[in-house]
Amino acid sequence: MCSANENNGATSPTVLSENPSDYGSNLKILDSNDQIKELQTIIRDKNTTRSDFKFYADRLIRLVIEESLNQLPYSDCSVITPTGAIYDGLRYRSGNCGVSIIRSGEAMEQGLRDCCRSIRIGKILVESDAETHVAKVVYARFPDDIARRQVLLMYPIMATGNTVIQAVSVLKDHGVKENSIILSNLFCTPVAARMVVTAFPDLKILTSELHPIAPNHFGQKYFGTD
Repeated sequence: MCSANENNGATSPTVLSENPSDYGSNLKILDSNDQIKELQTIIRDKNTTRSDFKFYADRLIRLVIEESLNQLPYSDCSVITPTGAIYDGLRYRSGNCGVSIIRSGEAMEQGLRDCCRSIRIGKILVESDAETHVAKVVYARFPDDIARRQVLLMYPIMATGNTVIQAVSVLKDHGVKENSIILSNLFCTPVAARMVVTAFPDLKILTSELHPIAPNHFGQKYFGTD
């Protein structure tokens, strides 16, 4: 098995840090524990069956979505309990929505709907040119008022950052403020983290892992197209 530092004889690339603090305060990683590490291990294991892969991927997605929701703005509120007491609590500010980057990002939609029953979800399709390999947006569908919303951008695997950069650019073209976008991600490489935080320093990123090797088979395995 090759180590993360092997590059098949190519010129050694610059080694980027796996310490999230080196990428600014807007990159957040789920607090690691044995449960999360097990889920990550099962997803990376080539011997995992598709049914197990999807089951455990959905569990990790739910954890990431839950923590992403913690990054949304809340407002103070008071409610009356069934006993007539007043309870001082919190509620989301109005105007949240999800946007998935097709296709792998669609794997995260159900996790968001499970947490926010009536949330609206838009879609972005980014494709790479066969010859130049330059990523470009070929389809985008958003709520009409997305410029006034907080956006959870869903994309599970971020290996280079190119796709996310194109997606965020089109959101900004539609009037969404950079600091109103939260990227919900499962696996992120240091290369991708550096590219994205450099391009969009006010974007918030929530991921479960910062690691130089991304499980790029995720979409094919999850949707059964591998």
